Amino acid sequence: MIAYRCRALIGMTGPPIENGAFVVDGNRFAQAGPAKDILPSFPGKVVDLGDVVALPGLINAHCHLEYTLMRGAIMPSRSFSKWVGRINALKRSLTDDDYLRATRQGLEELQRSGVTSVLDIVSAPQVLPRLVPPAIRTWLFLELIDVRPRPWLDDHAFGSWLFFQQNAKRMGGFGLSPHAPYTASKALYESALSCAALLKMPVTTHVAESGEEYEMFAKAGGSLFEFLKKMGRPMGDCGGKSPLRHLIANGLLNSGCIVVHLNELDEQDLELLSSPEWRNLPIVHCPKSHRFLHHKAFPMEELRKRGLQISLGTDSLASNDSLNLFSEMRMARRNYPSLTPEELLRMTTVYPARAIGQADFLGKIARGYLADAICIPFSDTLEKVHEAVLGNRSPIKWIMVNGKVVG
Repeated sequence: MIAYRCRALIGMTGPPIENGAFVVDGNRFAQAGPAKDILPSFPGKVVDLGDVVALPGLINAHCHLEYTLMRGAIMPSRSFSKWVGRINALKRSLTDDDYLRATRQGLEELQRSGVTSVLDIVSAPQVLPRLVPPAIRTWLFLELIDVRPRPWLDDHAFGSWLFFQQNAKRMGGFGLSPHAPYTASKALYESALSCAALLKMPVTTHVAESGEEYEMFAKAGGSLFEFLKKMGRPMGDCGGKSPLRHLIANGLLNSGCIVVHLNELDEQDLELLSSPEWRNLPIVHCPKSHRFLHHKAFPMEELRKRGLQISLGTDSLASNDSLNLFSEMRMARRNYPSLTPEELLRMTTVYPARAIGQADFLGKIARGYLADAICIPFSDTLEKVHEAVLGNRSPIKWIMVNGKVVG
């Protein structure tokens, strides 16, 4: 066992602690609290981290690491369908080596910015056997799309089987991601939910991201509707319902699915989300990607007052300039001033841990939790500690994952 002392400790179990300490036993926290209560009787090695605040490692609730090489390649656009078309064109130019390099670079960038867990969407699973097990916890969600009939390439099918191969050295897990209701059919959603339930895997999906998606399902029209119709997508499921209600009415969503975006909600959607059945639906908001794509205001306050928990993610570098959750927290606070620094930290620690089914293991520095933590320089009074965390703009110099210091 090793004990660590810090000027301040944010354990996410109560108020910050001045002159705090935590004890790591193997890959778990054994104790956390005031140094005066822990260190005098501690028999093992004590590491003084100095003038820092220690807090749980951040959890990025939504990311596409494969798109890391697309940073700056696409200009902001008010046309969602044109942006999608540009991504598809860029993807056709990428090789497996490109996807592998992008994923590695993305993981390194996440680690530098204090992320110890990430929920990553994977569309090129064939490269994963070549990926060295990451230093951070990585939940890999296989992206599922059947927007139009097409032959399944043997190398991609082979990669999909390898995607689920167990690897004892890999921290995190596997999941399924039917991409969105406009790119994944009813049958594909049903298969994903059935498979996930059988194998006890999480499911995530994009829903109601754009006005064009809403118009497609609610009115059976608009530019995305026409774009997909030309691609050969059957459009008989469009008209009369919002994207969210389309999924719910057809039994294609359950309250454990991690739902990303939800930018376009109408009053019927909000009423539905107020019901006990859906009040625990995990929702992910990506503030900077949202701004890049000129979406209408995310219904943050409407969702929060109904008791729903919102996690933060970065989305991809096809619609962002960084994978930095500190930057996302600051953007969210500018957009929604009622969000306190304490709540923003919960949106990047406690809430995403719950979303991924790890509420009792991740997101806190507390006895029995997996030992993931970061430190940020701090020499001010305790009253300013949350503001100091929110204002951090420097790479994280000290990071612990699974009880081991990796940076």
